[in-house]
Amino acid sequence: MEPVEINAGAYYLRQLRADRNLDDRPALMEAFADPRHRRYVLNYRLRTPDEATEYVTLRAAQWACDERCSWAVAEPATGRLLGEVGLRDLDLDFGTAEASVWTHPAERGKGIAAVGLSAAIQFGFARLGLHEIAYRHDESNTASEVVARRAGFSRVGPEERPSPSGETLIRWILKPS
Repeated sequence: MEPVEINAGAYYLRQLRADRNLDDRPALMEAFADPRHRRYVLNYRLRTPDEATEYVTLRAAQWACDERCSWAVAEPATGRLLGEVGLRDLDLDFGTAEASVWTHPAERGKGIAAVGLSAAIQFGFARLGLHEIAYRHDESNTASEVVARRAGFSRVGPEERPSPSGETLIRWILKPS
């Protein structure tokens, strides 16, 4: 599947970039260096421009293989990276995916995650024909709980297995209305 840009009103969703016209790598490294981000996102370390380049390349490859749709949530006038939103673990045959989202530390508390996530969800239901999107977060991540509620998810309870950090993992589900 080819990457798609989405107009999300105050923001736009686009592919992550690392080229001479737009370079998300510095903002990615800043976000992934943040202690709160590192607490909840354990599977990626972006400490160098090369690691950030690998991350951008990975996201493009995941789009191409129909594994994950991932967007930079960007400021429309400048293209500046504000966060990332995605639909991962795509199963187009069964119509399911899991939503993911993070916001740059300097941009937290502005509603960016909920707006970006809502746009990605609309894409998943309308364009991909998904029937169910899950969202999970560590129980202590209260910001993620707020985002889930704002995006319209219904809490279905804790998972049996803990998160990679060892915390209780809270699961939410959303189906098209």
